Amino acid sequence: MNMKLILPICLACASFLTLSANEIKHPSLLFTPDRVENAKKMMANDPARQKGWKEIQKKADDLLKKNDYHDIEYLALSYMMTGDKKYSDKIIDLLKKASKTKSWSNGEMMARKPSWRSELNMGWRAQQCAIGYDVVYNLMTPAERKEIADGLYNLAVEPLLGDWLVEPTRIHSLNSMGHNWWTACINGGAMLAMTIGNERPDAEALAQKAVEALPEWFDFAGDVIQHKPKTFDRDGGMYESINYASFGTTQALMMRLAWLNSHPDANLEDIPQMYQLPAFFSNASYPRTGELYSISFGDSHKNVTGESSMILAYAMGAEAPETLWYINQVDSQQFREGYPVRFPMGFVYSPDTSKAPEVPDLPTSHIWKDFGWATMRDSWEKDATMLAVKSGMTWNHSHADANSIVLFHKGVDIIKDAGNCSYGKPEYRNYFFQSDAHNVVKFNGEGQPRYQQYHGTMLPGSLSGLLDGGNIKYVLADGTGPMSRWLDRNFRHYLWIDDVIYVIDDLHSHEPGTFEWIWHPGGKAEKRGYDLEITNGNSAAIIRPIFPRPLAYSNFVHDYPEDLYWETHEGPTERLDTTETYWSFHLPGVKDNVKGVTAIILKDDPKQKKEDLPVIERREGSNWIGLRIHDNGKVTDLYINQLADGRLMHLNSWIDADGWTTDAYMLAVSYPEGGDPKNISEMFVGHGSSVRSGNDVYFSSLSKLNAIAHSDKDSLKIEVTGQPRVNLSVKGNPKTLVVNGKDTTPRVENGMVNIKYREQ
Repeated sequence: MNMKLILPICLACASFLTLSANEIKHPSLLFTPDRVENAKKMMANDPARQKGWKEIQKKADDLLKKNDYHDIEYLALSYMMTGDKKYSDKIIDLLKKASKTKSWSNGEMMARKPSWRSELNMGWRAQQCAIGYDVVYNLMTPAERKEIADGLYNLAVEPLLGDWLVEPTRIHSLNSMGHNWWTACINGGAMLAMTIGNERPDAEALAQKAVEALPEWFDFAGDVIQHKPKTFDRDGGMYESINYASFGTTQALMMRLAWLNSHPDANLEDIPQMYQLPAFFSNASYPRTGELYSISFGDSHKNVTGESSMILAYAMGAEAPETLWYINQVDSQQFREGYPVRFPMGFVYSPDTSKAPEVPDLPTSHIWKDFGWATMRDSWEKDATMLAVKSGMTWNHSHADANSIVLFHKGVDIIKDAGNCSYGKPEYRNYFFQSDAHNVVKFNGEGQPRYQQYHGTMLPGSLSGLLDGGNIKYVLADGTGPMSRWLDRNFRHYLWIDDVIYVIDDLHSHEPGTFEWIWHPGGKAEKRGYDLEITNGNSAAIIRPIFPRPLAYSNFVHDYPEDLYWETHEGPTERLDTTETYWSFHLPGVKDNVKGVTAIILKDDPKQKKEDLPVIERREGSNWIGLRIHDNGKVTDLYINQLADGRLMHLNSWIDADGWTTDAYMLAVSYPEGGDPKNISEMFVGHGSSVRSGNDVYFSSLSKLNAIAHSDKDSLKIEVTGQPRVNLSVKGNPKTLVVNGKDTTPRVENGMVNIKYREQ
């Protein structure tokens, strides 16, 4: 044994024994006297809290007539607020009945091998009983306390913590069930163990063990054998979708808060991920007029929020300003995974938001590299435009949707995700989980293999290269791994320039076959010539395939045998009460190598005239395809290098296009209408090391990089990704230089700005 480890371990044991010997004071878990008193004071000048309290008390009064364990917190808070014993008497009655119950185990779970004695519903009941026991503790006799404590220990504490935490009965590991079930079950068991700890010191010890295990859950790095991803991304955020990320973290943080409240001198290990939660849920949100929306990837819904976990984190010191902003965006009747003030926890713990910022101090783009999500938006104002992109894992609550998108515009998801439904319904596994329910490319009628739902993605997808240069944004989605049964190249580049998002697909199959593009409109969709136009209220967007072929212009598709033909399909709505239409665009014939370019044109208004929209010309040259875009007095030339897709091992990928010489996969240059194309104001380089015109060098790096450069006579702004060490030269002689958002002293030599740095 390493003797250096003995002392810390022994000290930890001593600390544990000392703390365990201390009895807790009641009430002290969640509805503490000081917290309740503070809520009363806030209510005096807060009409929303006043209304919320009335709703809470009404529900508590209704519960007096029922024997329901699920909402004891309403009775508990009503007693703390009023002192009326009708509420406490009801809680004591419920606790006595619960303590005499033989089992809360679920028959279906008990039938598993080994038997699952505990599950989510037991965890919730245990949590509610813990809150109730804590609040009425001082109103019970010692005999009543002991009787109830012993009964609840056997009923819920032992099954919950025995199944999920302690030996020799534990059957679950973080590797198998280390998602929201673990925290929900542990939370219920631990909170109940805390509250009965004075009567059952063995329960107190179990509670501390649970609390001390939390950092391991937050830090869990995944499992190679089971294809399970890490719990939290390095940039914050949880892979389980917004719905389950919020639920899982809420359960974890509630347990930690209850321990800190009841053990004020506790010295717990820090959890860095807690401080990242506000930015995660904010970056994944879409502020709009009405209910706040969130990214709906996986088993989630667009009206789900992360409000509850953010509020709990705020109460424990993660007082990020974006939390206050976020709470102000949530509609008062929006409750999914939230803590509105009409809920007991929201009433007690929601902070004062009067000093919330108008918009959060966050970048307009964000990437979560570990689980493959990204968002890009044109602003943080309500009803702006936001593109959400997903690749990454498929498993459990993460659907077969590698390279899919959701597009929010003018307050609605104008290109949507099909959504989700109850797991017990056949529509869930046969439709909502599958690729057909998402905006992806299929091959030979196949999407991601169905077994990935149960066994995970052996080769997960990824996102990389995120750039945000204001009116130009970019990210690369690599969904090759999830589709590797069919494809050995499944890249999707998202290049957003002004009011058009270009979806650039680079596809190569193992053998020739058919390709189709799936699109889910978030509104009324109508084919008009080469376009599929979607409208929803004040929002409208056009989906226009350009490469490899446009949509067949008319319904007489047999007159356009080389162009894309379309089909409409019916899929169930989330409520399963009707169906909705989605579209598939098919490329005729069989291919094994396809370059697809689809323009998503954002309309300012559904009535915006065609002549006021960007004019997009389809162009081709030697080893390149491209576009020329005329938009509001500006011309942008986009070149896509057909030699730079990785198929030419060890060979160079130089092309000449309109006088530009480059090895970049993509190059976009912008200049004034009627001006010299070489007098560029903006440049995008996608995976390139050099851009030249004759002997003039505009961009040079030994490594291929992704970059966006905005220049004028006196200034240069550049965003760069692609390598940890950058040694880049860009044409110009600026007085001011901004690199990746940081002011930098320009170093100019022979008309080239030298940019050199290494990521820390």
